[in-house]
Amino acid sequence: MARTGHHRIRRVAVVLLLAPAAGLLWVPWYAGASPRLAGMPFFYWYQLAWVPGCGLCLLAAHLLARNERRRPRFRARPGGRS
Repeated sequence: MARTGHHRIRRVAVVLLLAPAAGLLWVPWYAGASPRLAGMPFFYWYQLAWVPGCGLCLLAAHLLARNERRRPRFRARPGGRS
């Protein structure tokens, strides 16, 4: 049970690290100039919105990894009894 929790936390951290890359590398999704915000094309706003978004994703992944390292690990006792 503890092992699946460890893998789940690791998967969440990997998704948090890959989300900014996926969001910024898929250019056709946000490359339009048609929606404008404050007179600037959406292209610029989308990229600028990812600056704090990347920082928050990195912070969340770091905190997950740090808490996972501090979590005590249970080991089987010698002789096969737990």
